[in-house]
Amino acid sequence: MKFVAFERAKQGTGASRRLRITGRTPGIVYGGETPATQIEIDHNALWHALKKETFHSTILDMELAGKESKVLLRNVQMHPFRQLILHADFQRVETNTKLTMKVPLHFSGQDVSPAVKTENCMVTPVVTELLISCLPADLPEFIAVDLSALTKGSSLHAKDLALPKGVSVVTRGKENPALVSVIALAEEVAVDPAAAAAPAKGKAGAKAPAAAKPAAKK
Repeated sequence: MKFVAFERAKQGTGASRRLRITGRTPGIVYGGETPATQIEIDHNALWHALKKETFHSTILDMELAGKESKVLLRNVQMHPFRQLILHADFQRVETNTKLTMKVPLHFSGQDVSPAVKTENCMVTPVVTELLISCLPADLPEFIAVDLSALTKGSSLHAKDLALPKGVSVVTRGKENPALVSVIALAEEVAVDPAAAAAPAKGKAGAKAPAAAKPAAKK
């Protein structure tokens, strides 16, 4: 995916504010042997690009000063309540250097799994993206996760995935984190309509006690 950036001459809070008024978003490109470069990007073009999953998880072609370079989107700062991008950070990609980034998980097959189809369970994703490490040439756009074999009481972990060649999972804290859980749904108890409508003995069906006779006058 390609986008166009322009070199930004002025820096500072005031300059960035004036830049946003003109419909541009300030940003920075860093990494590699080249010094960090201050850039600006058309806000509307960047806004629409951010809506696409590939802009977040793939290597991008950035055109700057007539030259193209490979970069990754690393961070985006948004206004707390306005539809406004405040700043964007990009990292240069080096061909022979491994990179670490999050890629989305695309789940499929849960509707035909035994857990859902015959065992009255619900399949719930625990995470929707995964941190991986690989060379730029091996970076996948997403990782496909097949859930068609899930059964009641089972789960799916990071080590269960069939990863693309050259890709490894980066785990922090947990050695083999869970990706999907299978939850059994509560079974509904069938109620006999006739039994529900019948009056309970000793209550609704019981006869009211006879009224006491008045005492005879003397």
